Parts: sequence; structure tokens; C-alpha cells
Amino acid sequence: MTTNKNNYLFPLIVMAILFFLLGFITTMNNSLINYLKDAFKLNEVEKQLPNTFFYGAYILSIPVGYLLNRIGYKNGVLTGLGLVSLGFFLCIPGVTLGYYGFLSAVSVFAIGVVILQVAANPYVNALGKPETAASRLTLTNALNSLATVIAPIFVSMLIVSSSTGASADPKAVQGPFAGIGIVTLIIVIIMFFLRLPEIKEGEMTGGEEKKYKSSAYKYPHLWLGSLAIFFYMAVEIGIPSFFADYSAKLGFDFDGEMRTKLLAYYWAGLMVGRIAGIFILRKFTARSMLGFNTVFAAGMFLLSLILGSAGMSQVALVLFLGTGLMHSIMWPCIYNLALEDLGPHSKIGSGVIATSVIGAAILPIMMGSIQRSIGLIAALCCMFVYYAYITFFAVKGSRIR
Repeated sequence: MTTNKNNYLFPLIVMAILFFLLGFITTMNNSLINYLKDAFKLNEVEKQLPNTFFYGAYILSIPVGYLLNRIGYKNGVLTGLGLVSLGFFLCIPGVTLGYYGFLSAVSVFAIGVVILQVAANPYVNALGKPETAASRLTLTNALNSLATVIAPIFVSMLIVSSSTGASADPKAVQGPFAGIGIVTLIIVIIMFFLRLPEIKEGEMTGGEEKKYKSSAYKYPHLWLGSLAIFFYMAVEIGIPSFFADYSAKLGFDFDGEMRTKLLAYYWAGLMVGRIAGIFILRKFTARSMLGFNTVFAAGMFLLSLILGSAGMSQVALVLFLGTGLMHSIMWPCIYNLALEDLGPHSKIGSGVIATSVIGAAILPIMMGSIQRSIGLIAALCCMFVYYAYITFFAVKGSRIR
């Protein structure tokens, strides 16, 4: 047992670094939404397109799962990192071609992120006992969350602070994006020379012979978990995506730099919750914690809307951002429950789950349309539908075989 732990420690550290990179890129992309709205003079629907182009790439997740079955985890990681680096370099000329030129370059590094996401999650899941898989995923996601705290500060200091409002210049992203491209390229070179063990998920049962269905697609809880991820993405992204409009409705007049700094508290909540989750999920099941956190998050969100309408703006804002603490362990818990009992079908299963990340591409656009036609509060009320389904998956859906 000790030997296995030692064998898995180094690859777990490598995966943690990759999760940090994934978190940084994802949050940076989302943190730029309001800056790009000013720079390119966009409306409420158009400003959500970076999420659509970025998360839309997750439609490729199932083919990526099949690709990983052929080339293995390490080659998949190298391919993903290479595309991330290329995409950031392409953003440099992309912004000079206009908004859609920039978004096209975003699509390239988004595909790289998809490959990394599909490879990293089941790999971490397989690095040890199945009972502690949710705890390991929470550990790596804690590094992911650390990056989500740093990324808004990075955006604020190096991009937003240089020009805001009417003076916002899309070319301000060129220098920082070039730096990220270079750093990622260096990681590719280092990763090329590292030796990572190739895990065979079917062997992760402590030597016991276990029968599996002929296909990942025959597991109902996988599909139900994928839908939970679809809705979860709108939950996690919904808060930062609508923070600017909600804070304005509450009467706050934050500039772009201040909004970005305040959003760091939301991402910090995710980080703190995931650090705590490393230990909590060793004592409580992923199923019970997912149900508890989802119901509590929905309660905080509802209270924020009620108090906001009653004029208690500061408390409403704190509750709105504080939902990050409750959102923290939802992703690793859903992922773990959806991959449960898949064994050798884990790579394909991971692809199915990751495809559902397109929820972040579809649902914020839908909410933006509702905002334009009905109003902001009506759009935000969509969150309760998402919370309700995730609660169903925790209580019932994850048990269906």
C-alpha cells in the first residue's frame, strides 16, 4: 500500500500543476468578459461569447476520450498543452482582426484545455483507492481554485488597469497572453521528459475481479451526472458572469478594476471550500456533501435576491459572492459520482462528462437573452433550476445503475 502511495505521489503533483493551469486559463477568460464588452462595444448577449467559444469546445470531449484510449494520458496532456500555447500566441494577431478574430484564437486554446480536462480528471480519480477519489479530486481542484483567485488579480493588474471604459483597448491582452503562451510552452518541454505511469482503470479494484457493462453509455448515472455538470457550469460561471450587472442593480458603481478584485473573493471561497473538502470528504460521502452544499448555496442565493430587493445591498452582495464557498466541492463530487463503477470505461466516461461543460457556453447566453427581454432578476432565477437538478442527482440520480 505504501509503495502504491509513493508511486502515485509524483503523478498527483504533476496533475495538481495542470489543474492550476486549467483554473488560471478558465477564470482569466471569464474575468475578461466585461473588459472585452467595453473594448469591442458589445451588448449583453455578445459579451457572453467568450464563454460560448471557450466552453463550446467541450463538444469535442467524447472524441477526445477515444483519442486518449489510443495515445494514453501523457501524449494527451502534451497535445493539450501544445494547443493551449498555440492558442495564446494566436490571440496576439487575433485581437487586431476584431472580436471574432480574437474569439477564433480562444477556440484553439479552448480545445487544448478540453484535452487536458478529459485526461486529468479520470487520471487523478484512478491514482489510489476509489473511496478517496473525491478527496483527491478536491485536492487537485483546490490548486485549480488557487489559480482562480490569482487570475482575476492578473487580469486586473496587467490588462484592466491599463485602460477601462471607453478607453479600453483590446490590444492590452497581447503582452500578458504572449507571456502565458511562453510559460505553457516551457511546461510542454518539461512534461515531455517526465515519466508518468499509465493507469489502467479496470485494475483499480484492489485486485478483485469486477464485471463491467460493455459500454460506458449503458450506465444511467453517467448520463445523469453529465447533465448535473451541464447545470453546474452555469452555477459556477453564472456568479462572475452576472456580477457586474447585479452589483449595479444593487446600487454599486464599481469600475472594471474594482469588480475584478471583488470577484477574487468568490474564487477565494471556491479555494477555501476545496481545501476544507480534502479532509471533509474523507469523513463524509461525496453524495451527502453534494446535497448539503447545493441546498445551502441555493438558500444563500435566494437570501441575496430577497435582501437586495429590500435595500440591504451590502449583505446581498456578500451572500452573492459567498456562494463560491458552497460551489467549491460540487464539481469533484459530481465527477466522482458520475464515474463511479465505470472501471475500464473511465476515459470515455470522462469524455461524456466533459462534453457537458458546454453548459457554460449555452446557459449564460440563454440567461443573457432572458435579461434583455425580461430583466436581470428573471435571468438570475434560472439558477434555482440548476440547483434543483444537482440536488436530485445527489439524492437519487447518482444511485441509479
